[in-house]
Amino acid sequence: MPTTQLPFTPERKIDQASLYQMLPKILQDVCKENRHLLAYLQMVPIDQLGIPQYHIKPPRKLGDLKQPNIIYPTNQPGNFVHICPDPSDERHTYISIEPIIGVNVDSLIRQIEIRLLDFTDELQDMDNDEEKERAFLTCIDKICTTDGNGLDKGNGLDKGNGLASKIPFGRNKSRNGRVKCTPHELQAAKYLIVRDKIGAGILEPIVRDPLVEDISCSGLGHIFIEHKIFNSVKSAVKFSDMEDLDAFVIRLAERVKKPVTLAKPIADSVLPDGSRINIVYGQDLAKRGSNFTIRKFSDTPLSVLELIEFGSLDYRMAAYFSMTLGEEMSMFVAGETASGKTTLLNALTTFIPPNNKVISIEDTPELQVPHKNWVQEVVQTTKLESENEITMFDLLKASLRQRPNQIIVGEIRGPEGAIAFQAMQTGHPVLATFHAASVQKLIQRLTGSPINVPKTYIDNLNVVAIQSSVKLPDGKRGRRALSINEIVGYDASADAFSFMEVFRWDPIQDVFEFVGYMNSYLLEQKVAPRRGIPSHQKKRVYQELDRRARVLEKLHKERGLTNFYELLTVLAKAQQQGLF
Repeated sequence: MPTTQLPFTPERKIDQASLYQMLPKILQDVCKENRHLLAYLQMVPIDQLGIPQYHIKPPRKLGDLKQPNIIYPTNQPGNFVHICPDPSDERHTYISIEPIIGVNVDSLIRQIEIRLLDFTDELQDMDNDEEKERAFLTCIDKICTTDGNGLDKGNGLDKGNGLASKIPFGRNKSRNGRVKCTPHELQAAKYLIVRDKIGAGILEPIVRDPLVEDISCSGLGHIFIEHKIFNSVKSAVKFSDMEDLDAFVIRLAERVKKPVTLAKPIADSVLPDGSRINIVYGQDLAKRGSNFTIRKFSDTPLSVLELIEFGSLDYRMAAYFSMTLGEEMSMFVAGETASGKTTLLNALTTFIPPNNKVISIEDTPELQVPHKNWVQEVVQTTKLESENEITMFDLLKASLRQRPNQIIVGEIRGPEGAIAFQAMQTGHPVLATFHAASVQKLIQRLTGSPINVPKTYIDNLNVVAIQSSVKLPDGKRGRRALSINEIVGYDASADAFSFMEVFRWDPIQDVFEFVGYMNSYLLEQKVAPRRGIPSHQKKRVYQELDRRARVLEKLHKERGLTNFYELLTVLAKAQQQGLF
């Protein structure tokens, strides 16, 4: 099984009562409700690291700390995370603090698992994980009793003797045959059984952390994490045995209903929370052992105002997107893997007119469109190879018969690209992500095999945003929209495409330049006429762009509006009143 390797030697130099008095008030209050957190803090070398700072919602500025010592809660009750430096590694360490810390329930778990065999009928045929969890917890309550085994009734602090119960479980049965344990042991046992039987095992607390973006196992060794605040960190979870790693990967694959074998060692699927997972099984393909990557997605997507806050784009760029998407133009967001393509595309959906019918087509459900009339279609991932598989190509063709106002394709890779351009040709605006580092490379891939879009169709695509993960002037990494480009047309005689850059990121100053100001093809030739601006006054369209930029800035800075769904509501009202 994977183990937990802390970046320090666990020690208990101070008893819990004394330690409790040393904690700040906010941490004392949390420890009263979560005694395992105090048990963990008792292991931390306070004399070396100091008392960790506690943040209910860590601010992003904490990422600037050279020696962070931060504890924060996840969205799973009782779970916390400790970010601390590792003297032997350039990465900081990510430590999951779970309710099982400070109590030994190995024997109790064995007894519960044996007794659960008597409840097989009650645990079968559950439709979802919530029902399974409720069923397990109900059965455990029937198996265990805490009568007469409560720990101290005060603030839950011991006097330095540890939190583990001294009860000999093998002989500890109540008169009615139920297993006796303390309330703390029962809580820990319930947590551990649900985590391992229903969740992702030792990875479950990491998966439940909303500040985690990616979870990566590269084979034997530590699990690595991409964190929204602390960037690349090393988890305390470590695989040291190849057989344990293979067994864990096989269980993970079965959990997502895409079993892996030596004959079929690669699997792509989705975890119950919507996270994307890729698995490669066995040493034949990966010399360091089986590996996997989990890409997580937030319950609430980032809004365009939050992206502006992070520096990914600015208010005028957002205003430009609002005008082009508001006039139902087609757009691709291109860039390399993990550059923020889907994040940007999702954020921009708030600029789609609120009454429009939107159809999204994906192989993995990542988009979260805020519109009420949204049809979310996903490629089948559980079909056997012998069955007729429904592809993105099939779903895209079907969507053309559903009278959409907008079609969003999660990622164009193959023949579905040609269908997307046919949809544009018939007046259906299409938004999509695409793997390409520049407009030239994007066009080359679109017109080449296997996509094979006719060159004369390319100008149906109006806007291309190039997104990338870059090194910022302060040495940190960030995600930026490198450029926004307008596709003008195709010259058949010269066999050349014309496009123009409207916005450009300046890597020296980390600012965005509006290089297309007073010279935008789309704004002047397409947006202005559709907004009723006479051709001899087409430059007025830039005044509207600046006005929208000020509106967005006011909503953000003066009203503090950032929420993805709230932004759509406000913009919808503004559109009804003719203000946006």
